[in-house]
Amino acid sequence: MDALDVPAHDHRMVEQLFRDYHAAASDAQRRAVVELLVRELSRHAALEELVVHPLARTALPDGGRLVDRHLDEHKAVKRTLAELDRLDEGDARTDDLVARLRGDVEEHVRELETEFLPGLRAAVGQEQFDALGRALGRAERTAPTRPHPNAPDRPPALTLAAPVAAAYDRVRDRLQGRPRT
Repeated sequence: MDALDVPAHDHRMVEQLFRDYHAAASDAQRRAVVELLVRELSRHAALEELVVHPLARTALPDGGRLVDRHLDEHKAVKRTLAELDRLDEGDARTDDLVARLRGDVEEHVRELETEFLPGLRAAVGQEQFDALGRALGRAERTAPTRPHPNAPDRPPALTLAAPVAAAYDRVRDRLQGRPRT
């Protein structure tokens, strides 16, 4: 599996969720889409932080600076996701937060797909890039499903905190009747 496959699939799904949000006919439908956005984007950010960023930090020229910039972007997205997660159905702030989130995500996706990941593939070679894709696929099943903007975002602390956060998130999802990812 190519390491662009997992994020590209996630990106297309999130783009569809933004379209679904704007097409929703009720506050209940919009809230359901927001819950999916929170879960999918939280999981996606965790995957990048757990699997992609450590490799990019060492493999890319100026990898540390690039990853730090991505982590800053993630932190902003996580804060918005946390705000959305706390809102009730029909809250007037939802539209503005979703619009902010969409802008942040679209810019991040563009950079990731056109510059960051192709640059990483060139730096590590196709075989290692395919191994990265397999690692993403494995990590996808156990990544956190909620935003944790104050949690560690770098190994080794991230490696220890992510499974705990993921377990907490899955219990919370189950108690709130949300489907598992």
